[in-house]
Amino acid sequence: MRQHLGRSITGHWVSVTGVLGRSTPGPRVDVVPPQSTEQSPRTWTLVVLAVLGIALIVMPAAFGMFARAPKGAVMLTEFRPFMTTSRLDGFQRDIKQINAGVQQSRHSVASYLDDGSADGSSGSFKADYPNFASFAAQWGAIDTHMTSLLESVQGNLGNYQAVAALPSFRLFPWFFVVPGVLVLLLVATMVIRPRRRRTVRWVLVAVGLGLVLAPAVFQMFQRAPKGGQMMSAFKTIETTSNVETIQGYFGAMAVGQGAIRLELVPALERTGLTRAEINTRFPALATLDQRWVHILNDMTPMIGAMSDNVVNYQAIAALPPFPLFPFFFVLPGLLIAGVALAAPGQKRQHQVSSEPSGPLSPDSSRN
Repeated sequence: MRQHLGRSITGHWVSVTGVLGRSTPGPRVDVVPPQSTEQSPRTWTLVVLAVLGIALIVMPAAFGMFARAPKGAVMLTEFRPFMTTSRLDGFQRDIKQINAGVQQSRHSVASYLDDGSADGSSGSFKADYPNFASFAAQWGAIDTHMTSLLESVQGNLGNYQAVAALPSFRLFPWFFVVPGVLVLLLVATMVIRPRRRRTVRWVLVAVGLGLVLAPAVFQMFQRAPKGGQMMSAFKTIETTSNVETIQGYFGAMAVGQGAIRLELVPALERTGLTRAEINTRFPALATLDQRWVHILNDMTPMIGAMSDNVVNYQAIAALPPFPLFPFFFVLPGLLIAGVALAAPGQKRQHQVSSEPSGPLSPDSSRN
């Protein structure tokens, strides 16, 4: 066997063997296989992320969203037919027509029937038509209350529309639960599958940014405060006592309209006036008499919706204030993204060893 010795660039003698020869032991350079040194995420980052995930999951239950939010969706749906400009204008027109008919009956009709009394206060008109007189005495308070209520509702039409434009209230609890579950699953993945930490880290950042952007996408910063204004305005409207008072008004109005149709109009006809002459001479009274059924059919469903949704309104009012909702997304989102960025990813380091791993050949001592 033939072998030749030569110097390596490092100064050591190394053996060079022929095709058929066997090398003699000599110094060699060993290349250590690549070793991965995985930098574990700081423990506090995992703990904080897990706490944030749990907080997102627990928050809807803590605020009672699963029970209350669907009631808010029901209220918005049941109010929708009445919360339009044309419908609210119609309600105000109804009240004005009732007021015009009552005022004309109290003064012009009473004066005509009472034969010379300018304001119907002589006692004869009230005695002859007690049902109408009783209603007329109540009408001032009814008119003031109903006009104020309708103006308040109409003034909040834009606020209602802003809230109705948000995603369904039924979905709101899940907007917190789903990201919370994702965060917990991703934290568990970082612990169980350390080689995927870098990828998981950026997924966590994406989840956090999604929470931050959600209020902007849904325009919550503009719409949520308007929802708060609507809830404040409806605080005195959506109460059991207020609804019962309004229902009592409709009972009184029904009695008053009945008195107009069954007492005042026949009394005018007995004076020799025809129906056409009554319509011409007392147009407000005639309009109220003709439109009463329409007015009743128009306003009764609204009062029914108010009554049915007192409990639903109270459920929404028990939630945190509307203007805070955008921050329930933004703050956890910023924390999740920030902590995820603070968690170190995976690093790989390659090592090369130039130390001889075998014994030196005898001839190497010549160096």
